[in-house]
Amino acid sequence: MGEFDLIARLVELVRGAGAAPESGGRVIIGSGDDAAVTEPARVTATSVDALVEGVHFRRETAPLESVGHKAIAAALSDLAAMGAAPGEAYVQLGVPTDLDEAGAVELGKGLAAAAAANGVAVVGGDVTRAPVLFLAVTVVGHAPSPDELVSRSEAEPGNVVVVTGELGGAAAGLLLLDRSDLAAAAEADDLRRRQLAPSPRLAAGRALASNGATSMIDVSDGLGGDALHVAEASGVRIAIDLERVPVQGGVAEVADAAGVDPVRLVAEGGEDYELLATLAPGDLDGARAAVEATGVSLTEIGKVAEGTGATLRLADGSERETSGFDQLRR
Repeated sequence: MGEFDLIARLVELVRGAGAAPESGGRVIIGSGDDAAVTEPARVTATSVDALVEGVHFRRETAPLESVGHKAIAAALSDLAAMGAAPGEAYVQLGVPTDLDEAGAVELGKGLAAAAAANGVAVVGGDVTRAPVLFLAVTVVGHAPSPDELVSRSEAEPGNVVVVTGELGGAAAGLLLLDRSDLAAAAEADDLRRRQLAPSPRLAAGRALASNGATSMIDVSDGLGGDALHVAEASGVRIAIDLERVPVQGGVAEVADAAGVDPVRLVAEGGEDYELLATLAPGDLDGARAAVEATGVSLTEIGKVAEGTGATLRLADGSERETSGFDQLRR
């Protein structure tokens, strides 16, 4: 399959998946022309994310359909963290010589299905030859006004720290994918799915933004590292009680079988794509009800105080150094 045949096939897959109500009618010219043309919203939020073979996934353990899904989902998680409504996506695909037509179509199916599930219009992109498989995805979200979007930088002393869903599942799932010697936990399939096919918390992000969130970030690089990002951006100190952090079922069993500290999976593993946010205490109940109405739980796990940095407190009162995934460190 040549470049233009592949592009045509990918466009066909995306349109066939029913992905686009065409971004709320904002798309004027979509895939197939030299550039996409959209009607601008009042405010847009734009983010770029990439998945690179050998860095973010291995084809030996990640089905190609899951790679396409995760590329879209990971990028959309950044929009969720802003409280933006999803709009358009642009995909750059790097194709190595050992990826055949069937593999490219499988990848495209995963990408198209994830876009459709999240109401995203894939309206453009590029295909190039590359030494390894990669997908770079640009996503654009929308909001009626700047006040309806949430940054990392407005957490205030006295706020509570909350997190959606459960953590640790993606890191445990990666261990199960990488190590066939591990005894499978009862929840092994759910854990693998959490790693391979995450769900961006778009509705929960909008619910938090509408109910008083003062800051927000997605948990992509690890709870400790992402809490530190918020603390540094806001000029505050964040203290998280690890015993209050909701943990996905099966994580402890996988950690035990692998001889790994379960705190590492929960606090450092990343890729759960849940949302970490701060709220005024008086807004907590309303935010929890709004988030739970989207089908996701919301748990209070810590406090914001005067000072700098972030701490993770263990049940015995000791503190754990914050850390997370760093793209440029092994």
